[in-house]
Amino acid sequence: MTDDLPLTHEDIAEIAAILDSSGYRELDLSTRRFRLRLAKGDGAEGGLTQEWQWAGAGAEVAAEVTAAAADPQAICSPLPGTFYHAPQPGAPPFVQVGDEVGPETVIGIVETMKLMNPVHAGRSGTIAHVLVPDGTLVAKGEALLRLS
Repeated sequence: MTDDLPLTHEDIAEIAAILDSSGYRELDLSTRRFRLRLAKGDGAEGGLTQEWQWAGAGAEVAAEVTAAAADPQAICSPLPGTFYHAPQPGAPPFVQVGDEVGPETVIGIVETMKLMNPVHAGRSGTIAHVLVPDGTLVAKGEALLRLS
């Protein structure tokens, strides 16, 4: 599903910039393959939010996210975006199978709208499985790693 992205991150950033400089508050773009919703934030902080939905996959993704949330050993993505194992290309990953982590340990980053957001383990344990390949588009709540 994620290997066939209909838009690149650059496309989304360009669409977001156009929306941000326009008089419109939100954009809802739907095709046969996907739906992209962008909305301007409220208040002094402003900002944009985005939401992806793959055509025909809404219930499947929701079921996966619900299953991941029910797994107490899963470390899940706090927001949608692209998950990276390392701080930059060619750098060693933040964590590997067998590493001990604590609640504040950074296990990866999720890039959303060109912002790099650290993902913390949230609890102590040992990395047992890496569930998501580097550079994968993930949904909010999707399991990234599993602790033992």
